[in-house]
Amino acid sequence: MDMVEDVLAGRVRGIARMMSRAEAGGGDCRAALAEIYRHTGRAHVVGLTGVPGSGKSVLARVLARAIRASGRKVGIVAVDPSSPFSGGAILGDRVRMTGLSGDPGVFIRSMATHGAVGGLARASLDSVDILDAAGFDMVVVETVGVGQDEVDILQAAHTVVVLSAPGLGDDIQAIKAGLLEIADIHVVSKCDRADANRTLIDLQGMLTLGVAGGDAWQVPVLPTSAENDEGIGDLLAAIDAHRAHLEDSGGIALRRRRIAETRILGIAEDIVRTRFAGRHDGRLAGLLDRVMAREVDPYAAAMDMLAASRED
Repeated sequence: MDMVEDVLAGRVRGIARMMSRAEAGGGDCRAALAEIYRHTGRAHVVGLTGVPGSGKSVLARVLARAIRASGRKVGIVAVDPSSPFSGGAILGDRVRMTGLSGDPGVFIRSMATHGAVGGLARASLDSVDILDAAGFDMVVVETVGVGQDEVDILQAAHTVVVLSAPGLGDDIQAIKAGLLEIADIHVVSKCDRADANRTLIDLQGMLTLGVAGGDAWQVPVLPTSAENDEGIGDLLAAIDAHRAHLEDSGGIALRRRRIAETRILGIAEDIVRTRFAGRHDGRLAGLLDRVMAREVDPYAAAMDMLAASRED
């Protein structure tokens, strides 16, 4: 449990080692992660998502700088695509955040998706737990570039910030996108560009029509320019205001419960999938032959595998 003690003491090396163990998976780190989980529940988790090219990594960097200026510690979990050669994170996000290195109040971790869909890596929330237990006040989870229906961050964060950039696509299609409907805060990046105002107007019109934003919280649309450091203070103020709204309304408990439910179901699915892959190769091969021969349907084959798992 030395690593747990290092994490709780906020030691950088212990945090990094524990994250590596969590990302590698396996049962040997579960006891440590269980102990760490008992010390969580204080950090505010901010999900930062958007389509590729919208400027998420740059925004995460300047937002982290603003959080530090407010006297708080911030952790960043930056989910990168997996390398097709090594399987690890390509680390583009960490390269763009080098200006934060050396600050003991900032911890940045790049994490590979390893094929997971939805914009998050499987160990993302374990890393959030580690940073939470280590005493970081705010944890920013930056998703890999996502599309219309890849909205797992909704089930992983207390406040969801959706970043849009001018000129990235058809305006009507953007308004329909499920990605934009999950936002607690909309941000338009690169607001120094001439076409940024059109994107702002479109998003504000969407909110007026009631396409997004389902509770009493009034979803803001904020222009920002990371290049010129414009609007970043307003974004941090909106995040803090949303946190206060959740705490005052009781919504924070509902969000934490939703996150816990998502984690339980996701872990259960991973356990079942691992057991099938590890113990039922021969049975699966036989069932595949029968399905291909139309002797049984896929649903019946799946039920057969579940029955076999229960017997084991």
